[in-house]
Amino acid sequence: MSRAHHDFATHLAQTSPSPIGLEINRAEGSWLYTCDGRRYLDLIAGIGVSVLGHGHPAVHAAITSQLQRHLHVMVYGEYVLESQAGLAAYLARILPAGLGRVYFTSSGAEAIEGALKTARKYTGREAFAAFDGAYHGDTMGALALAGNSGFRAPFGQLPGPVLHLPYDDESALEAIDERVAAVVIEPVQAEGGVRVPQKDFIQALRRQCMRSGALLIFDEVLTGLGRTGRLFALEHFDVVPDMVVLAKALGGGLPLGAFCGPDAILGVLSRDPPLGHITTFGGHPLSCAAGRAALETIIAQGLSERAERIGALFRRQLAEALGCQVVEVRGAGLLIGIEFAEASITRQFVEETISRGVIVNWTLNADRVVRLAPPLTIGEDEIDFALTAMKEACAVIGRNLGSGG
Repeated sequence: MSRAHHDFATHLAQTSPSPIGLEINRAEGSWLYTCDGRRYLDLIAGIGVSVLGHGHPAVHAAITSQLQRHLHVMVYGEYVLESQAGLAAYLARILPAGLGRVYFTSSGAEAIEGALKTARKYTGREAFAAFDGAYHGDTMGALALAGNSGFRAPFGQLPGPVLHLPYDDESALEAIDERVAAVVIEPVQAEGGVRVPQKDFIQALRRQCMRSGALLIFDEVLTGLGRTGRLFALEHFDVVPDMVVLAKALGGGLPLGAFCGPDAILGVLSRDPPLGHITTFGGHPLSCAAGRAALETIIAQGLSERAERIGALFRRQLAEALGCQVVEVRGAGLLIGIEFAEASITRQFVEETISRGVIVNWTLNADRVVRLAPPLTIGEDEIDFALTAMKEACAVIGRNLGSGG
């Protein structure tokens, strides 16, 4: 056991009883290289963070340039920081009209918290609505929105009240009334099992929010910036929410989140009292520089469009190649879900696939679903490598099932 592995096991707070435990030496493109000399194809990309793969030269150049100027000085206060202001302006240009005010944070969960506070202050209401299968982060407010009661229950009374509604069910939307400050929804659920709702449902939700006066908040932490085959997943539904929450890919591999909306809504944070919502590290200049470079690359190289094309091909090949009791292969762009008949098969599939050099994982709120979110730059030859590994994993599982193992 290496020193780093010993320190990991001894001193780092563990988040699961049996972590994967790969000791990463370096990462490049779609690949992770471990200290024991192996390499692994990264089909989760740091849970959607490394959207350009690992070590993209444009991101590294932007980090190096900003590093030579300054690091942290004060991100919220009296200073104008070029990398921060420039990224905000760039986002304002590519987001739907009216969502041009940006509040940067350090993470997606922090951005959700900021959006919830903003909604309460703007509307003067207290309640929120969210959906079954939802995942919005693990801070107390974000956790209160979670669609899995098993994750909420151990932590006692959470902020609220929160209405938990069935996802993709128009008949449930009437519960959104004048008590509700905001409805928070993932336009495509990730941890909920890569569920893509009907367009009619999202449009009905928009209408109900307008009738009731509740704000509509889209959590695009994972789906934003090209992942679903559009720059923002909201484009699939022809709906503009009141606020959009971003993170993960936003920082180009560095910590960065944001919530975006009209000045009339986000402006309430600047007064009564001033500094009523602040952050020490949100919008760090290094993260903003990296994020700007990543976003410019996504747009210049047409990676959203490529994700739609490559994702459709990948889903079709998965459906053709995999047996082992696969119920469905679904998704949008390069956000892909593989649903199995039983959770035990899902776990075996993950273990067998990783052992063959391909990193995959299952979803928190749907234990029969494996989620793939590879870099948008993944090569077709790398997809072939993944398909071979997954097909071999399924063959092993099939033999085990056949023998009663």
